[in-house]
Amino acid sequence: MRRTTLATLTLAAVLLGTQPASAETATETAKGWEPAPSAPWDVGAGVRCDFPVHGEPVVDEVVRRVLSTYPDGSVRRVAYKGDLVVRVTNTGTGASYDADASGSAVVEHRPDGSQLWAVHGPVLVGVGQDQGSLPRGLYLVDGVYTMEISPTGYKSVRLLHGTTDDLCARIG
Repeated sequence: MRRTTLATLTLAAVLLGTQPASAETATETAKGWEPAPSAPWDVGAGVRCDFPVHGEPVVDEVVRRVLSTYPDGSVRRVAYKGDLVVRVTNTGTGASYDADASGSAVVEHRPDGSQLWAVHGPVLVGVGQDQGSLPRGLYLVDGVYTMEISPTGYKSVRLLHGTTDDLCARIG
């Protein structure tokens, strides 16, 4: 229930908010939210798509808030929200697509290294060969769903209501 409430409140704040982004970011920081920037990344041919891919944030206003910690102080549960647009480029041809991955999520980090994501909205998900419930690829998964990541990196996406957009096909 708490996860649903957080996603609903986050969506309401985004839809109803009237402050400029810079004022909103300052307000969020004061409420315990901190910037969570995304780094550019590269994957070789065959890792996600049949060709090499580069990802680069062109809009990155993602913030995170630690919701709970383990007794040793390590993060147990963290919430993420904010605008994120990643330019995904086929480095072989130069074809690109700006993927809006501005979803919100609550991520539970487990002691065994696994994670459980409760997501509302679009998130960029990369899946290796035989490493997920989705075929190898790079996807924009949108909707209401969970994603479980095992300690070995296997990603199991369970859509309650949503879609998957194959970005390899978009830029291939």
